Amino acid sequence: MSEEQTKALSLKAAYAFGATHGLEHEVNEIRDMDIEWDSSYTSTLRRGYIVDLFEKHGIFDEFKAKHWLYGNSPGGERKRRFYFRVKKQYEDYLAGRGPETGSVEEIEDNETDQQFAAEADLRDFLAKNLNCIEQGLTLYQSGDQTGIEFPIEGGYIDILAVDRNRRFVAIELKVSKGRNKAVGQILYYMGWVDKNLGTAPCRGMIIAKEIPDDLILAVQRAPGISLYKYNLSVSVEPVALKS
Repeated sequence: MSEEQTKALSLKAAYAFGATHGLEHEVNEIRDMDIEWDSSYTSTLRRGYIVDLFEKHGIFDEFKAKHWLYGNSPGGERKRRFYFRVKKQYEDYLAGRGPETGSVEEIEDNETDQQFAAEADLRDFLAKNLNCIEQGLTLYQSGDQTGIEFPIEGGYIDILAVDRNRRFVAIELKVSKGRNKAVGQILYYMGWVDKNLGTAPCRGMIIAKEIPDDLILAVQRAPGISLYKYNLSVSVEPVALKS
């Protein structure tokens, strides 16, 4: 496998590709950016900015075809989500919505891929079955933009929905334990939606596998936020064999 055609997006190939498409200034800024946190995910963070840049300019598919074939596989899509998550975590940190310096969780790439893939599966299921959260919820839609990973300044809302009273609902998902720092995150999303999209106050929901007591305590002082715990169940049935 060549240096470019690896599971991880090749930054060397990306910088050269961007320069040939009139983005030399932008890719040089990403390459030379002064990263202000202590996480080891510096290259991963740059990959997040590269993917975002190429997608905004409509050249990411061309880049994958020429330099990152793995990006078109399910594993490559998980990598893409992972890059965006690290980028979002860094931007939350810069905006004061993330962990303090040095406290960013260091997780092996394969474990992180599994975690974010599970979150994506949960997100996609709930987006198609919003009534299982609350009757009357529908996914927000504006032109080609849907409420799934809805982009806002400094991040993405996992799911942006509208309730039966036409009020916006920002939904934040946690595949494991919800943490009280999620309250600040969802409040920012609600405030952004109020300022940019809605007239009525936006509601917020945090959905996690576990809801600890400190999160419950924090939400008691944050009107407009609801907590939900999800449960997964699996059933199997025999398959009749043809004789």
